[in-house]
Amino acid sequence: MNILQKILIHKKNEVAEAKAVKSITDFEQQVLFDRNCASLKEKIQQKNFGIIAELKRKSPSKGWLHKNLNYNKTAGDYEKGGAVALSVLTDEAFFGGKLEYLREVKATVDLPLLRKDFIVDEFQLYEAKAFGADIVLLIAAALTVEETKNLSVKAKELGLEILLEIHNDAELNYINEHIDFVGVNNRNLNTFEVSMETSISLADKIPNNFIKVSESGITNANEIKLLKDAGFQLFLIGEHFMRNEKPGLACSNLIQAVNELV
Repeated sequence: MNILQKILIHKKNEVAEAKAVKSITDFEQQVLFDRNCASLKEKIQQKNFGIIAELKRKSPSKGWLHKNLNYNKTAGDYEKGGAVALSVLTDEAFFGGKLEYLREVKATVDLPLLRKDFIVDEFQLYEAKAFGADIVLLIAAALTVEETKNLSVKAKELGLEILLEIHNDAELNYINEHIDFVGVNNRNLNTFEVSMETSISLADKIPNNFIKVSESGITNANEIKLLKDAGFQLFLIGEHFMRNEKPGLACSNLIQAVNELV
């Protein structure tokens, strides 16, 4: 059994437990649920380049990255540093996140927030909206094509934007008309090895009406330029920033280096 399979088994049990104590009505009654979500899609169409900076305390493959992460301060520093959106890990068991972090960050910054988790049930979409997410991640490797379509339809009904994450040619057929962003994860979820070639090889195969996102393993401006030249507009970066004592400064420095290069 690989890491992804372990995560999905745990996640489905976790969702079942959550549904036993909370209802969709509970989420619909929360203050943040009725808001209009901030649009990353509109933002990136104006800029044509942006970094989604991630708040992630640990990962299954690398262990603790930033155990004592101050979410509010780091979120504010990312915003000052020029990030166009923030990715907030909400999985607790494997990534050290919490749903509550979404709400805390939403109160701190004026940026679109991505709920980074393993979405396997519509219930989690209602959670995401209620806790302050503007975008949700759907991972092709964790879902069927039909599940992806159904979750996409529901996410759109709730006003959420959708980032579909793929890893290979076989997952291109997961793309549907409701998706806003197609992300290519350079990290193999089975082996957790990273290669930029994953993004490069899929770039031309993703229809140009979708905003293309390269995720994982990006550490410098030269890599971003290479990916940008291949057609990517957004770059989701977590570990590189999280390993830095000052993640916001690392984000600012990287954006400045990219601007100087391109």
